Amino acid sequence: MALWRGSAYAGFLALAVGCVLLLDPQLPSLALRSLWSSLQLAPAPPGPGSPEGRLAAAWDALIVLPARRWRRVAVGVNACVDVVLSGVKLLQALGRSPGNGKDHTILHSTNDLEEAFVHFMGKGAAAERFFSDKEAFHDIAQIASELPGAQHYVGGNAALIGQKFATNSDLKILLCGPVGPKLHELLDDNVFVPPESLQEADEFHLILEYQAGEEWGRLKAPHANRFIFSHDLSNGAMNMLEVFVSSLEEFQPDLVVLSGLHMMEGQSKELQRKRLLEVVTSISDIPTGIPVHLELASMTNKELMRSIVHQVFPAVTSLGLNEQELLFLSQAASGPHSSLSSWNGVPDVGMVSDILFWILKEHGRSKGRASDLTRIHFHTLVYHILATVDGHWANQLAAVAAGARVAGTQACATEAIDANRVSLRAPHEFMTSHSEVGSRIVINPNEPVAEWRREGISFHFTPVLVCKDPIRTVGLGDAISAEGLFYSEVRPHS
Repeated sequence: MALWRGSAYAGFLALAVGCVLLLDPQLPSLALRSLWSSLQLAPAPPGPGSPEGRLAAAWDALIVLPARRWRRVAVGVNACVDVVLSGVKLLQALGRSPGNGKDHTILHSTNDLEEAFVHFMGKGAAAERFFSDKEAFHDIAQIASELPGAQHYVGGNAALIGQKFATNSDLKILLCGPVGPKLHELLDDNVFVPPESLQEADEFHLILEYQAGEEWGRLKAPHANRFIFSHDLSNGAMNMLEVFVSSLEEFQPDLVVLSGLHMMEGQSKELQRKRLLEVVTSISDIPTGIPVHLELASMTNKELMRSIVHQVFPAVTSLGLNEQELLFLSQAASGPHSSLSSWNGVPDVGMVSDILFWILKEHGRSKGRASDLTRIHFHTLVYHILATVDGHWANQLAAVAAGARVAGTQACATEAIDANRVSLRAPHEFMTSHSEVGSRIVINPNEPVAEWRREGISFHFTPVLVCKDPIRTVGLGDAISAEGLFYSEVRPHS
């Protein structure tokens, strides 16, 4: 009825304008345009017929379970309690005021904390840093925990990925990490923690959130995001790695998810080198045929990242990472577009695609290279890409769509996508490469997953329906990776 009424109004309007022209053909075009724009109908509100509504419906049709599903998933090794609160309120409580932003690879004081927070809030970018002073961190954590509005959640990539998998009641989940009393209480009943992983005290991470458009002095955040910091020695030394690997024999998983390598940044170079070798040895002890997914996180140490690329990547099957980790990885290991200092707004799809291709071509599985790496799940705020070496994975359309869908539902804290609360911000069209002649792809909300291939590697792209007013941004990357893995199917290889 509304549609008919709209058509009728448009018809009457056209008739009226026609009559005016007949009476006075010399009426200036500017006046006519003014008349037309003042009478124009308002755009339709978002809903089932909007691009967002159509895209969400198309996802629902595409997202189907794989033929062969995981039954037992083992996740390790970083786990903690996240104290989530307003970054601006904490810094005000600490007596800080916004000065000039400056990045610090390691935080040594509240001054470093304030400068780093201002630096990243101004960009609207996520970051994670180690706080070196134990006593100062303990004092800050106490103030943060007691601030009105502060909330306690499961934290650490491994624990968050385990929690997300645990929402599927037919899956059995093993979590190894430093689990204290508060974290144990917060974990889903479906998550099993071996006794060797339990410890007397929790590891706390402080998550300083800010909203899109939030202001502090002259500072204004372009996007909602968070700044994370901790003084976390258990996770920093990956203390639970050996417990994790020794638990696998009894648990018999068909998927292993590993995270926490970024936490080693607070360690000495010598300890990093030693621990990384032990990580590779531990991964190689996992029985052949069980895929291992590595979840990356924010890093600043190029030498450590370079070592991870050369030593750890060939030992794992799958990677999960965001735009900052991808560019930093390329800079650390001299990959494509590594001269770029940072992304300018939305990461260019062609550039992202070039770096993903390079990782799989240079460090992934091929006939002449002893590497198991065949899959990368890339996520940024407005789109995701799943890149896979042909012949090793199935159900990629569903996997990439499911990862993007959960980004919208979890950020908005809704069961399903609410078209009124999300917006489609992905590029309408893009080139698939910049280092070679790519093809131009135009996105259609009715067919939201775009596919292309390049030298035996398949790319699956989908936009994200971005939550306009996010309830919580922490753990989105972990939920995306878990959901993408849940819908992924590995093809058995001898």
